[in-house]
Amino acid sequence: MALRGPAGLGPGSRRPLDEAVAGAEREAPALLAAGGAPEDDEEDDGRGRGLLRWDGFSAWLHCVCVVGFDLELGQAVEVIYPQHSKLTDKEKTNICYLSFPDSNSGCLGDTQFCFRFRQSSGRRVSLHCLLDQFDKDLPVYLKKDPAYFYGYVYFRQVRDKTLKRGYFQKSLVLISKLPYIHFFHTVLKQIAPEYFEKSEPYLEAACNDVDRWPAPVPGKTLHLPIMGVVMKVRIPTCHDKPGTTQIVQLTQQADTNISVILPTVHEVDIFRCFCPVFLHSQMLWELVLLGEPLVVMAPSPSESSETVLALVNCISPLKYFSDFRPYFTIHDSEFKEYTTRTQAPPSVILGVTNPFFAKTLQHWPHIIRIGDLKPTGEIPKQAKVKKLKNLKTLDSKPGVYTSYKPYLNRDEEIIKQLQKGVQQKRPSEAQSVILRRYFLELTQSFIIPLERYVASLMPLQKSISPWKSPPQLRQFLPEEFMKTLEKTGPQLTSRIKGDWIGLYRHFLKSPNFDGWFKTRRKEMIQKLEALHLEALCEEDLLLWIQKHTEVETVDLVLKLKNKLLQADREHLPVKPDTMEKLRTHIDAIILALPEDLQGILLKTGMT
Repeated sequence: MALRGPAGLGPGSRRPLDEAVAGAEREAPALLAAGGAPEDDEEDDGRGRGLLRWDGFSAWLHCVCVVGFDLELGQAVEVIYPQHSKLTDKEKTNICYLSFPDSNSGCLGDTQFCFRFRQSSGRRVSLHCLLDQFDKDLPVYLKKDPAYFYGYVYFRQVRDKTLKRGYFQKSLVLISKLPYIHFFHTVLKQIAPEYFEKSEPYLEAACNDVDRWPAPVPGKTLHLPIMGVVMKVRIPTCHDKPGTTQIVQLTQQADTNISVILPTVHEVDIFRCFCPVFLHSQMLWELVLLGEPLVVMAPSPSESSETVLALVNCISPLKYFSDFRPYFTIHDSEFKEYTTRTQAPPSVILGVTNPFFAKTLQHWPHIIRIGDLKPTGEIPKQAKVKKLKNLKTLDSKPGVYTSYKPYLNRDEEIIKQLQKGVQQKRPSEAQSVILRRYFLELTQSFIIPLERYVASLMPLQKSISPWKSPPQLRQFLPEEFMKTLEKTGPQLTSRIKGDWIGLYRHFLKSPNFDGWFKTRRKEMIQKLEALHLEALCEEDLLLWIQKHTEVETVDLVLKLKNKLLQADREHLPVKPDTMEKLRTHIDAIILALPEDLQGILLKTGMT
C-alpha cells in the first residue's frame, strides 16, 4: 500500500486563532527581547490571553512609522510603533525614501499614496504568520506575498515659518502584508489629520484600537472601531462570484453606531486611473496579462500608485504574478537592478514621478505618461500611442509610448459606452463598474478555455484506488491546448475578434501563466489527495487488517495518521465527515490490536 503523507508534523487538529497565537509562546520572549519591547507587552489585556499584547494588531499591521524631514539627515524614521516591531536598516531606508514625494510637483497639503517594497531576506518568522490560516480562503489576488510589504502613506506638507525650511513635512505610514489599499487609505483618513495635531499619545491610542480588532477573516462582516469611528467591512473570499462586490448594507437598528461602510477593501477608482488612456485600455490589458515591462510616469505618487494598482487589478480575477511597484524612487534598493541596460528590462510595472526616469528608462519598451488625474466628471484629452523616439516629447506630453501591436482588435463598443457616460456626466463609480465588468469579461473569456483544458488533465475518479498512490496529472501540452481553441475558444463568450492564438502563445511564455498554472496544479493535486482520502474511508479497513500482519497493520495506522496531518496542514478540500470517519477507522484498528501496541499507537500523534 502506498499511502503518502509527511511524517512527524505534530498534532493535526485545527486550532482556533487564540490557541494558534498561544502556541507561539516559546518564540515570543525572544522576539520581544530582540526588539526591546516594554515589559507591559506581556500583560493580560483583558481578553483572557495573558500573552502577547499585540497579537490582534499583528494580524492587520506589521507596524506604524512616522517619517519626518531632518535638515541634516534628510528623511528619517522618527517613530516605530509598537516599539518591539522589527525593521532592518535596509527596510527603514526604503520606507524613508518611499514615504516622501520624489518629484517637482510640490505636493502641498495632504497626499495619500501606496508603495510596495521587498522584505529583507533572513527575517525571523513573526507571530502574525501563525494567522495565515485565513489566507487560504482569500481570492488568489488578495493573498499575502511573503516577500513584500505594503506601505500606506498619509503625507502632509504645509508652510510653517517657525521651521528652518519654512515647511512642515511629515508622513504617517502603515506597514502591512495585506493588499487592502482602499481599507488602509480610509483608516489613515480617520487617524492621520488628528495625529498631526495631537502627536504620539494619539498614535498609541489608535494602535491599541487596532489591537482589539477581530481577526481579518474572509467572508465575515467585521466592525472595526478606530478612535471613535466604527468601520464596517467585508473581506472577499475565494468563493465569491467574480465581479460581485458584497456591499454591506446599513440596517437602521443594529448599526446606528456605524460611521463608515466600505463596499470594497482593495479596489481603486479604476475609471479615474484609465481615464487619460481609456482608448488604449484593451492594449494595456494585453500588456499586463503578458507581464510586459511597463513604467507609469506620473506627476505625483498618488497618481502613480493608483494607476499601477489599477493596471494590476485590470486582469482580475487572474493574479498578476510579476513584481509591481506603485511608487518607485531613484533611492530604492532595487534601483540598479531595474534600470540596468546590460539586459532586457524585467517583468515589472513601475510607478515613478522623478523626471530623471524619463532618461533612465527610455530603453523600456512600454511607457505610460500621464498628466494630473482630473476630478470626477472631467475627461482629459486622450493620450495617443507614440513610438519611443523623442525624449523631450516623452518628458512633457502625456501618451502611451510603445511599438507594441495588440493581438486583439479594439472593442469600439466599450469606448462608445464610456464616452457616452462622460457626456452624460455619469458618476465615476458607475463608469468604474462598467470598465471593471468589461475587463472581467475579457479576462474570463481568455481564461475559460485554459481552465477547461487544465481540468481535462485530471485523472478520472474511477482510477483512484485506496491501495495505490493517487494517480498523476497529465502533462500540459501547448499544441494540444491550441487545438481545443477551434471549437471551445474565447469566441464562444467574447465578441472581440483578432489573433487570439497569438495572444495565447505569448501568454504561455509569461510569468502570469507560470504562476497561474502552478497554483491550479497544486489545487488539483490536493483534490486528488482528498479523493484518495475519501476512497480510503469507504473501505472496510477492519476486514483488511484481518488478512494482514501486525506489522502491516501498525504501518497502516501510522500512514493514516500522516494522511490526517497532511490534510489538515495543507488545507486539503476534504469534507469534515470524511476526516471524522478516518479518525473512527484509526481508533477501531488500534482497538483491534494487542494492548501494548494500543498504548504506543495512541501516544503517536493525535487521532
